Order: sequence, then C-alpha cells, then structure tokens
Amino acid sequence: MNLEHTFTIDSLLEGCKRGERKAQEMLYSTLSSRMMGVCMRYAKDRQEAEDVLQMGFIKVFQKLSDFRSDGSFEGWIRRIMVNTAIETYRKNLRTLNVVDIEEVYDQPQTTFDMSGLETKDLLNLIQELSNGYRVVFNMYVIEGYSHKEIGAALGITEGASKSQLSRARAILKEKIIKMEGSNYESHVG
Repeated sequence: MNLEHTFTIDSLLEGCKRGERKAQEMLYSTLSSRMMGVCMRYAKDRQEAEDVLQMGFIKVFQKLSDFRSDGSFEGWIRRIMVNTAIETYRKNLRTLNVVDIEEVYDQPQTTFDMSGLETKDLLNLIQELSNGYRVVFNMYVIEGYSHKEIGAALGITEGASKSQLSRARAILKEKIIKMEGSNYESHVG
C-alpha cells in the first residue's frame, strides 16, 4: 500500500507554527536548496554558506509568528537569509578592503558577448570576488538595494558602496572577457 503525502508550504507553515518537528524538517528540506543558492552568493565558501543557511533557518523558526502572509513566504525566508548573510559579513568585516569612490577611475565601456556564458559560470565568477565586492554586488544587482541602504547595512559610506560595485563589475567584466577568449581559443585551436 503506497500512501502519498502531499504538503503545501501553507500546511508546513502551520505545522511549524505549532512547533511540529516533522513540519520543520519538511519545510527545511523543501526550501533549503533554494536558500543555499542565496547564501552561496554572499558567502566566501560553501562552509560559510552552510553556516549562514543554518543560522537563517533558526531565525525563520524563531520568527514564524512575525510572518503576516501579506507576501510570499519564500520571499520572507529569502530576506532572512540575505540579512543573515549580511550580519555574517559584518562580523567578518575586519578583512574588508574598502576603496572610496574618489579612487575609482572611469573606464571606457566595452561590450562583450555573454551568450556562451552559463549561469553557473557567472555564479562561480561572482563567488571568486573578494568579500566586500561580492556582498555589495549581490545586494545591489541581485537584491535591488540602493547604495544608501547598502551603506547603512554594512556600515560603509554610500560612496564606498558605489566604489565596491564599480570595482566588482570591472573585475567580473575582465574575468568574463578572459573566459570568452579562452573558450574562443579552445574552439579555434
């Protein structure tokens, strides 16, 4: 006899609010891989991302009563994961090398073909950025924070946020051009 149990996020949410361990485990297993992707964008490595994920889910379970159902539950969890990643980053801020906006020079814009670049390749390139560049890039480009919000969240100036984004973009562009060049050479040679 095969009994198939189907659970919706809403039913799992209700079970979690009642403190049901099985509902918590199922919610975690349902959403953890997607949230790990969010954590990986901010963390310096997989181990740090796993730590952020665990801390984030602890906060989710502690704050379930705060969820008001006026938006997506997954979006609410995502915001907790991003905030947890930012908190972790701020704790590790001692190693950040911030360059102020006045030190950034204007570079001519060049175009390049990204059609051969896959999402996983771009995520790997973002992961290679230094902590400061990676966090600011993700907050601005992926999460949609303003430079003022980034500065407030990270304890840096708005100009420093702009500078970090500018350098991150320049580094990514350089890496993408190199990657495209090596892909071209491997196809030609």
